[in-house]
Amino acid sequence: MAQKKQEPSFDSLIRLFIEKYDIATKQDINQLASKMDALEKALSKAPQPKKTVTKSQKKWTAAETVLDAIKDAGDDGASLSDIKAKTGYESKNLHNVVHRLNKDGKISRKKRGVYVAG
Repeated sequence: MAQKKQEPSFDSLIRLFIEKYDIATKQDINQLASKMDALEKALSKAPQPKKTVTKSQKKWTAAETVLDAIKDAGDDGASLSDIKAKTGYESKNLHNVVHRLNKDGKISRKKRGVYVAG
């Protein structure tokens, strides 16, 4: 009598498919998750460096930079060309900042195009 050839089971076909196409299984994902947890714990235990901001690292705004340039000029005041040379700002930006500082009362006009602090 000839034996009947047995067909492969559905589970064996799925396993073969997963192995052939290298698809991650639930077990693989669980192993990765446990490794990630261990790394996160190790990182949380590591001492974090303290972040201190010194005056030289402080970001200055355009208004602070322009005001500083005007204060450096002293009582004679600073012209727009002097401020532009010290700060390197474009004319339009510089005019806007000077107008805002003047409006806020931080600088005042000594004469046309010359500004003093206060």
